[in-house]
Amino acid sequence: MRNIEDYFKGLADSTRLRIMNLLLGEELCGRDIEQLLGIPQSNISRHLTYLKRAGLVADRREGCRVHYRVLDNGSLEYQALVAYLQAVMQHKVFLADRKRLSQAMKSNLARREQ
Repeated sequence: MRNIEDYFKGLADSTRLRIMNLLLGEELCGRDIEQLLGIPQSNISRHLTYLKRAGLVADRREGCRVHYRVLDNGSLEYQALVAYLQAVMQHKVFLADRKRLSQAMKSNLARREQ
């Protein structure tokens, strides 16, 4: 089991909070996160690695892409932390990021249906 301190260290950065905000709603690859946040790939990769090491996200490979999702380790502490994050991510930056994600998902779905 992870130490709760590791979780808070992992979340102690605004970019990592923005990434968690996106991943709470959807599994995404690093490229998607890069485009949604407008942050260089090298920075996104560094932050995703930090979140993985903190035990907050998990990844899986699919061809050349690596997809990330919020990790569910089953502990009550972790579940409470994720619930807290979902409740407090109502700042305009987080809302704008989720809106861009929603628009991108709709756009991708529309292209697949054509």
